[in-house]
Amino acid sequence: MDYRKHIAEKLTATNIPAEEIEAAIAVPPDNKMGDYALPCFKFAKTMRKSPVAIAEELKNLFDTDEVISKVEAANGYLNFTVNRTALVKETLEKIAEEGKAFGSSDMGNGKTICIDYSSVNIAKPFHIGHLSTTVIGGALYRIFKYLGYNTVGINHLGDYGTQFGKLIYAYKHWGSAEEVEKGGVKELTRLYVRYHKESEENPAMDDEARSYFKLIENGDEECVKLFNLFKEITLKEVRKIYDELDIKFDSYAGESFYNDKMQPVIDELKEKGLLVESEGAQIVDLEKYGMPPCIILRSDGASLYATRDLAAACYRKAHYDFDKCLYVVAYQQNLHFRQIFKVLELMGKPWAKDLVHVSYGMVSLLDENGNQVAMSTRNGTVVLLEDVLKKCHEKCLEIIESKNPDLEDKENIARQVGTGAVVFGALSNSKIKDIAFSYSKILNFDGETGPYVQYTAARIKSVLRKAGDKIGAYEIKDINDDEYGLVSLLSTFPDVVKAAADKLEPFFITRYAIDVASAFNKFYFDHKIIGEDENTTDMRLAICSATLTVITSALTLLGIKVPERM
Repeated sequence: MDYRKHIAEKLTATNIPAEEIEAAIAVPPDNKMGDYALPCFKFAKTMRKSPVAIAEELKNLFDTDEVISKVEAANGYLNFTVNRTALVKETLEKIAEEGKAFGSSDMGNGKTICIDYSSVNIAKPFHIGHLSTTVIGGALYRIFKYLGYNTVGINHLGDYGTQFGKLIYAYKHWGSAEEVEKGGVKELTRLYVRYHKESEENPAMDDEARSYFKLIENGDEECVKLFNLFKEITLKEVRKIYDELDIKFDSYAGESFYNDKMQPVIDELKEKGLLVESEGAQIVDLEKYGMPPCIILRSDGASLYATRDLAAACYRKAHYDFDKCLYVVAYQQNLHFRQIFKVLELMGKPWAKDLVHVSYGMVSLLDENGNQVAMSTRNGTVVLLEDVLKKCHEKCLEIIESKNPDLEDKENIARQVGTGAVVFGALSNSKIKDIAFSYSKILNFDGETGPYVQYTAARIKSVLRKAGDKIGAYEIKDINDDEYGLVSLLSTFPDVVKAAADKLEPFFITRYAIDVASAFNKFYFDHKIIGEDENTTDMRLAICSATLTVITSALTLLGIKVPERM
C-alpha cells in the first residue's frame, strides 16, 4: 500500500493537486504524532488561510477507512494513523513474497547513470584517504542499480603526469624489475619518496624526469613498457582491496585514455570564441561567473586536469548517453567542477546540467591517543587501507576469541565484520562531514556501528534456526507497540532507498539500518518470540524473518556482508 498516495487521493476535494499533497507528506519523528503527517503551512499561500485552519478543513474532508484509522489536526499539521493490523499484514506478506527485491524498483528503467569514483593513482598506495570516494561511489552504484538504472561505474585512473617521469628516473637509478615485482606498490612508493628527497638537493633531476614523461607521451618503447608495468602492479594490488570491499567498475579509462580526445574539445572552444590567451596560456574566462579562469593549455602547450575532464565528459555523453553523470570527489575540488560544468554549459552542451559533483569530507585515522595520523605520499607517511583492514580483521578476531572462542569459521567472520566496520564507519555520517575514526569506535559491538547491525542480523538467524527455519500460518491479532513500531519501520525501506538515491546520501541507509537493529533488539529483549502460543510465535517469527531480509538488503547496498553466526 502506498499510504502517501492513498491519503493524497482522498484529499482531492481541495484545489491542491494530489501530487503536491503526496510530495509534502512526511513521517513524524515521534509515532505518537501518527504514522504520517501533512504540514499545512505549505498550502497557506494557495488556500489563503492559516495552517491551523487548513488542517481543520482537510480533517473534515477526510473520512477514515480500513487503511487510515484516525486523523487529527494539531498545530497546523494533519496527522494520520494507519490501521495497525492492515499495515503489519501487508508489510509482512510483501516482504515474504518479494524477499531481497523488497525496496527495489524499476524507476530507473531506460535511464543510465555514470558514476566516477575511487580514481586511484597509478604507482601510489591505496591509502585511507581513498576510502570515502570508494565506498560512497560503490554504495551509490548499488543503490541506483537496485532502483533499475543502467549503472556505469568508472575508475578514472590517475595515470598521466610528470610523476611517471620521476618514477622512471628513480627506477633506472635505484630500482630493479625484481624488487618492483616483489615489493609492489610499496617499492614504487619507496622509489618515489627517494626521488623527492634527492631532487631537493639536485633540481636538475626534474628536467630529466620531464624528458622521461615526454618519452612516454611519444610512445618510446622502453618508457611505455615501464609505465605499463607500474600500472599492472598497481591494479593487481588495488583489485584485491576492491574485492574485499565488494567494489566493481565497468571502466578503468583513466587520464591517459583521453590523450587523443582533447584536441576536438580544444578546437570547439576556439571555434566558439571561448578560448583566449592569457600570459601565454589558453584559458576560458569565467570572471563574470565569479570564478577564476579555467586553464585549458599551459604556456608550454601542456594540457591540464580541466582539459582531460572536459574531454572525459564529452566522451561519456557520446559513449553512454547518460541521464546523470556523478563525480564522487572530495569537496576541495568544488571549484574545479564548477568551472568544468560552466565551460561545458558555455560550449552549448545541454547535458551540462546533468553533471553532479558528489562532494565529501576527508577521512582520517586517530591513533591510540586520539591524535590524527598525518599523511603524505611524498614523505612516505601514509596509512594504507590494506593495513587498516588487516588491523580491523585482527582486532575482530581478538574480540571473537574472548567472547565466543568456539565459533566456527571465526577467521572468515572476523574478516567480514572487520571490513564491514570500516565501510559502515565511513558511511555513518552525511558524506560532506569530515570523518576521524578510531578502531575502538568502529569495532564497538554495542554502539551505532556496522558490527552492531551485523550482530543483530546474526541474532535473528539464530532465532530462526532455533525454530527450525519454519514459520506456520498465522493471523494478525493483538499488535503491541514494539511489534508495530518495528514492522512500520520495515515498511519504509523502499522510501529510504529512494531518498538515498535522490539526495545521493548512502548515510540514509546506515542510519536506517541502525534504527531497524535498535527496534528489533528492543522487541527481542522485551517479548518472548518462541514459546508463546502458536499463533503469536509464528507471527513473531515472521517479523524476525522480515527484519532479517531488510537488514540484509540494507547492508548489501552498502557493500557489507552478513555473517551466519557471531
